[in-house]
Amino acid sequence: MRVVVRYRNDEGSFSDALGELVRVDDDGVEVATKHGPVALAAGVIALGKRVPPAPAPRRR
Repeated sequence: MRVVVRYRNDEGSFSDALGELVRVDDDGVEVATKHGPVALAAGVIALGKRVPPAPAPRRR
């Protein structure tokens, strides 16, 4: 399932992790983004939601 998760980063501002949901448990989530896996502790997550599949690559 493709998701976006908004979380508070180390600087105190918000960031988004967009990709496939790999893990969900009481400790948090893991999202496989195109830049690699992102593990997020439950305490830093502001919100999350399912998003549509990625668009097909455009032909040039």
